Amino acid sequence: MLAALTLAALAVAAFLVVAPPWERGEPAAAAAGTGTGAGTGTEEIAPAPASAPPSPEAAPSPSPSPSPRKTRTAPPVVPASGPGTFTVARAGASAGGGNAYRVEVEDGSGVAPDEAADRIADILASPRGWSHGGKQSFRQVTEGPAGMVVKIATAATTDRICGSGGMNTHGEVNCRLGETVVVNLKRWQTGSPEFDGPLDEYRALIINHEVGHWLGHGHEGCPGKGRPAPAMMQQIYGLKGCVANAWPYDSHGSYLGGPSVP
Repeated sequence: MLAALTLAALAVAAFLVVAPPWERGEPAAAAAGTGTGAGTGTEEIAPAPASAPPSPEAAPSPSPSPSPRKTRTAPPVVPASGPGTFTVARAGASAGGGNAYRVEVEDGSGVAPDEAADRIADILASPRGWSHGGKQSFRQVTEGPAGMVVKIATAATTDRICGSGGMNTHGEVNCRLGETVVVNLKRWQTGSPEFDGPLDEYRALIINHEVGHWLGHGHEGCPGKGRPAPAMMQQIYGLKGCVANAWPYDSHGSYLGGPSVP
């Protein structure tokens, strides 16, 4: 009897020693020692190692903005020839005394007759021009007799009109023929490479030079290096050491002349 009891006790002990954990109702993970909370019935998962914060991406170098393009004013289109017909400027006409003149612009030239007449009137009335000191006065007319006719004409028409008086303008320069002052459209619209000044000033030189001829003045030369070129100098052919100038008189009323040129 005692032997039987001893054997039974050994069997139970063996069972407790070798029985697999799933037969004892324990979670396999706890028995295997893989969890950190044995006997809690839950499995703790070790947190993933904290990832390094993302390195900030280097900000892309800003692309240089394209430099703004400089807007260049396109040079005016200057026709070399025209129909030879003219439109009379109407605005600015006035009654009264003085030298009557008319402004005419060749058709198709691109120049507005009234705008050209306004500029010519300003030049003729300027105290630095031929009206200085009341020596001369001018008034614009649109019809009837005019002692002077200012025509703005294309190069081909200028050559034709001036050539009828024996002058060769080579498609480049202006002329005065009798009562007619012919302004070459090319010079009116583009100026002269020899004239260091704004186009509007060069237009004053054109009118002052040709009206000077109409008043009886001849060509003059440079009076000395660094001095203002006379309005009656042919400045388009070079300044000969003088400084470009559009006016017969300076701001103090002194005549800006030079030696007579045959």
